Amino acid sequence: MEKRPLSFYVLAGFFALFVLFLYGPTLTIGILSFQGPQGGLTFPMNGVSLHWFRDLFEEQAVGDIWGAFRRSLALGLMVMVTTVVVSVMAGLAFRKRFLGSGLLFYIAITSLVIPSILISLGVGLIFNQLGLKVHWATSGFGSQLTWTLPFGLLIMFAVFNRFDKSYEEAARDQGATAWQTIYHVVLPIIAPSLIGVALFGFTLSYDEFARTLLTAGSYNTLPLEVFGMTTNVTSPVIYALGTLTTLFSLMIIAVFLFTVWVMGKRRARAGSDAGKGV
Repeated sequence: MEKRPLSFYVLAGFFALFVLFLYGPTLTIGILSFQGPQGGLTFPMNGVSLHWFRDLFEEQAVGDIWGAFRRSLALGLMVMVTTVVVSVMAGLAFRKRFLGSGLLFYIAITSLVIPSILISLGVGLIFNQLGLKVHWATSGFGSQLTWTLPFGLLIMFAVFNRFDKSYEEAARDQGATAWQTIYHVVLPIIAPSLIGVALFGFTLSYDEFARTLLTAGSYNTLPLEVFGMTTNVTSPVIYALGTLTTLFSLMIIAVFLFTVWVMGKRRARAGSDAGKGV
């Protein structure tokens, strides 16, 4: 058996510590959420039960948990759709150089390096100065787009930089219009990347706190509601909420990954059928 060098064990140990540091808090919250009815917020556990999960579905004195969840879900879907549509349109537009394209690109991604709380403060001030109501579906929606759109743009720019234009040329040679080429050729080819952009848009919006803090208005999103619970909740019900929201996020990621897998299988099958037809 080949003897591994000492550096291998050092790197393996470092990686194990990294994984523990990364996922340890989440696992700890998951374990403590199964405390018994008399359990507290710390170890040792006082029994094992689903008491705190049931408590989430009862009338809560801590806030509007499920209303906040519905708002975060709706906002995440709005941000996801907008991010995908704008990113694709921008990716198509930036395939050709135009006057001011470089400046516009840097303006679009500048929000990534500006502190999130300043973005939230700025958007809130603009809405107040214009006499518009600060609300999660308007100002909150706009502030979150400053976070998700740059990621979508960068992904689409990378995708279109590698895109083989011969597919479009072949479609046009067959008489396809510009819109038909985009709909029947370009979009199906970049579909897996679109799903990636959609996943980025939804997950970044769903758990965004800082950019929503001063732009959500009177109705909290789920991250704001959870933050509020940390100041007045002294039971493991907050851990149960954290566990459920984590499982929901993982489920969303699994759905997107499964969709990509299904699309890959269909594309492979279509290619195989086309090869047999030839």
